[in-house]
Amino acid sequence: MRHSRTAPLDPARPAAPTGAGGGLLPVRELAAAWFLVVLIAVPAWVLTVGQARDMGVGPGTMGMTLPLFLLLWVTMTAAMMLPSMAPVALTWVRGIGRRSSGRVRAARTAGFVGGYLLVWAAFGLLAYAALALTGDLVDGRPTAGHRLGAVAFLLAGLYQLGPLKNVCLRHCRDPMSQLVRYAAFRRPARDLRVGVHHGAYCVGCCAGLMAVLIPLGMMNVAAMAGLAVVIFVEKLWSRGPLLARGVGVAFLVLAVLALSQDWLLPGLTGTTPPMPGM
Repeated sequence: MRHSRTAPLDPARPAAPTGAGGGLLPVRELAAAWFLVVLIAVPAWVLTVGQARDMGVGPGTMGMTLPLFLLLWVTMTAAMMLPSMAPVALTWVRGIGRRSSGRVRAARTAGFVGGYLLVWAAFGLLAYAALALTGDLVDGRPTAGHRLGAVAFLLAGLYQLGPLKNVCLRHCRDPMSQLVRYAAFRRPARDLRVGVHHGAYCVGCCAGLMAVLIPLGMMNVAAMAGLAVVIFVEKLWSRGPLLARGVGVAFLVLAVLALSQDWLLPGLTGTTPPMPGM
């Protein structure tokens, strides 16, 4: 006599489409997930804009200590990146929603977001080192800023057109296959590990774009907003890869212009008022 066994449903595995909605999240779950994204992203933008207004735009680290820089960096990252990675978070929430309560679902999504931001904090260490180096190089050498700006735009443009950008962007645009693979991750801290893994791809996708904040200014709100739009459209628009290549070509053009145009280099030639208490 043969007995059939039905494997227990793993709450981390993406659920099969059900119902008339074709597998879409129920309205309450969808609203709760997007609310969590907004709850993080909007205050992050408010804090980033407020801090940028107080600090101005200047070269290097602008006198910030590493802990303060990382705090601002993670806040800025949340503001710029979370809207574009929301579909990935929603897909992951969909996979655990069938057997998880609202609080558990929110906690696991928070773990995913936390792992994501942890990777960006690690990348922030490299950004701080690069800013400290460029700040030292342009100190007392006005012409050095033009060469450094040209190099930054050149590297950013080449990266946008390179294979690593393409691989990481493809992952960020079509995360379902990776999310199925993530279901095999073992507990504990599975959702944190998923966030770290996806965050690493996102860093690879956006590294070139973030590099141009060196010449444009790390606290340049207009530049941050523009890059956030580019990141969002690259990942979610059907022609996002085409936009990525177009931005890469634009960066190459800016690399040439940076050799003679001061207005392109506020982060290397500008001045900033001293920060209170520093």
